[in-house]
Parts: sequence; C-alpha cells; structure tokens
Amino acid sequence: MRVPSVFLPVLLSTVLTTSAITVTATAAEAAAKPPPPAAVDVVYQRAHFGPGEREGVRAGNTLSFAAPAGTISYTDALGTKSWEYARWTGRERPIGFAADELVASWTADVPAGSWLQVEMRGRHAAGQTKWYVLGRWAYGDEDIRRTSLPGQRDADGTVSVDTFVAATGKEITAYQLRVTLYRTPGSSVRPVVRTLGAMASAVPERATVPVSPGGIAWGVELPVPRRSQNVHEGHYPEWDGGGEAWCSPTSTTMVLGYWGRWPSRQDTSWVDPSDPDPEVDYAARHTYDYAYEGAGNWPFNTAYAGRYGLEGFVTRLRSLTEMERLVRAGIPVVTSQSFKAEELPGAGYGTNGHLMVIIGFTATGDVIANDPASPDNEAVRRVYPRANFENVWLRSTGSGGIVYVIHPKGHPLLPTTPGLPANW
Repeated sequence: MRVPSVFLPVLLSTVLTTSAITVTATAAEAAAKPPPPAAVDVVYQRAHFGPGEREGVRAGNTLSFAAPAGTISYTDALGTKSWEYARWTGRERPIGFAADELVASWTADVPAGSWLQVEMRGRHAAGQTKWYVLGRWAYGDEDIRRTSLPGQRDADGTVSVDTFVAATGKEITAYQLRVTLYRTPGSSVRPVVRTLGAMASAVPERATVPVSPGGIAWGVELPVPRRSQNVHEGHYPEWDGGGEAWCSPTSTTMVLGYWGRWPSRQDTSWVDPSDPDPEVDYAARHTYDYAYEGAGNWPFNTAYAGRYGLEGFVTRLRSLTEMERLVRAGIPVVTSQSFKAEELPGAGYGTNGHLMVIIGFTATGDVIANDPASPDNEAVRRVYPRANFENVWLRSTGSGGIVYVIHPKGHPLLPTTPGLPANW
C-alpha cells in the first residue's frame, strides 16, 4: 500500500493473444494515432555519467567507485560505522516547464559492504534549492537500514518519502542529481550505478479525467504470473506484516516473474516453508523503507528489480493510450491509484493508495490487471472498465499517473508520444 503524493515465468491458464516475445511494432505504427491532450506536464530524463563533477568515481556508461574521496561516520539502528565514499554530481538539466514534483530512480549493483545515496537540487525563479536526499539504498539490510529521509521541509519544498514536492511559487525549471557511493574503508568492494534518471512533472488539479482513445494494444494480454498480497496477511511484521501493506512488492514480484528474474529457492530459504509464495516475502524485505516503515517506496521497488539485471524506473504516464504503447511492446506496467469501492467496478474494495500490474486490454479497450488485492492467486486477474480505471489512476487526488516500468536492457520500448516530452 502506498498513499499517493530466478525462476522461469509462470504460464497461466489464461488465453493469450500475444506475448513479450512476439509483439513487434514499427515506429510509424506507434505514431499513427494523434497524441491525447497534454493535461499533465511530465518528462523523464536519464542521466549521462560522462559529464559532471567526479570525486573518486569512474564514469561512462555506468558510474563506479574508483578511489575514496573521503571518509564519513554514519549512524542508524545498526550502530555507528565509518564509510569511505566517492561522489558524482551531474550537470544542471533544464526541465522545459515549471515542475512541482520530481522523483529520481536508479538501478545499481551494491554488494555487501556498500550502499549509495541519491540527492537532487532544483532551480526556480528566485534561485537554487539546497540538496535534498531522495533515498539511501542498499540491496541487503545488514550494512545500513535502507531508508528515505523525513524532515526535509524548507521554504523551497519538501520530500514526501521518495518525491520532492516544490513549495507553491517555487516550482523548479531545472535540477541536478548527485550520487554518493559508500563502502567499507580499505575494502575492494566496488558499487556500480547502472542507470539513474528523474521524472519531473506538474499534474493539474482535476477531480475527473476523460477517457482516452486507444486501439494499439486492444486484445493484447501478457502472461504475467499471479500473486496475491492477501495470502501473506500477518507475515513478517518487521517488514510491515503482509496483506494490504505489500501491494507494491507483490506487484514488482509479478513483473519479475514475467521476465524470469526473481529470487531462487536458495535466496528465499529463510522464509517460512509454509509460505505459498516466498518470493513475495523476499521482495518485501528487500524494498522495505525503515523510515517510511513500509515496502511502498516507489524507487526502492525499481531499484530492487535492478538487482536482477533489469532496467527499472519511475515515471508518470498521461493516459491509457500511452500505457498501450508499453503493453504493445510486451511490457507489463505497475500503476499506483486510489479510489472508493464504488469508483472502480469489479474491485470490491476502496483504498488510499494501491499498486497493481496492468497486463493487457480487452478487445474493447478495458483494462486487464493483475490486482494483488485479491483473496488468492487465482482471483488476481481482473478486468476494470477503461474510463473508471483511467479516472482513478490519473486524477490529481490519486497518483497522477505514477508507474513502474521494468524490462530487460535489450527489450525495446516503443517511441513515446510524438510531439510531447519523452516520459520514458
């Protein structure tokens, strides 16, 4: 649950009209339909590590620890430890509009004995903000407690878990990212950042959203394995206890299973043998944010997917028309939304914040979802009316179109919406 601000894939009994392997489309086909109205300003920009200020890092296609630039002392629930660090500070990047939110996301190889911190600094009409911490990430939980950083509010904005929110009148038009890599002093451990990016956006105030046109993925359904969060109710209270709290790691797990990239039996050997789907418990543990006290931190989930060699990032989509471009490319998409029970027919529940996986569209354009808020795995597949789903997902009182996009590096995405800033 999130309030807005390796096995082979499991094949399901569902009748499939296409799959990630067989779906192809040309750029011309993808651009055949006119873009929908750009009600949301959004851009996703991937960092280039070559430019920028380097302190003890080797930068190119990736960013890696080369030599210590200094040493710090860091204290959390595990105690006080010393760490040597190296750092990269990116150049300032223009956004193209005045953004009131920014979410950074990354994938990295962070072996035991290392971790990383991601920060951002914005620019607005009156000047420059301070550096805000957007996450302290480690794949494991034995070196530091993986965490967001509460209490970062000032006159320029605040950080809500994983999202920088600009103060009114201080919307940002440019930003910088900074990554600091840490390792045990004197060790040869080499943390590597493989990808880093930021999604900047401005979502207008709107209680309702019109249904979008579509067609490019109507009749497409991807063979994504089904996992229910509710079968884990009461599991591992130290990581928020399963049930409705685990919608995000359960959704991420389903996508990992689709790509054949989730934890092995050896990885999950610590999970209670009676657990029906230990890979879900594993994901909850490895996405848990110890400050937020939950497993719903958006970039922590895509960073977890990156542990399995996948590309993963957080962005916003403007419509289901855009969603269809990803599904047509064979990529299931994790979405964040909130709604009352009567607002989403077929759900049977209401939520202040919930993640699910969009796996396809019916022949008439309705949304096919693997919704983890189901009593068991078999019940996970749902069909939601297109207009209702689009409204609760995109409106400003929900997430404003937040998604996780997770895919193998060599698996292409269709081009983004022509004429609008790229949001993947």
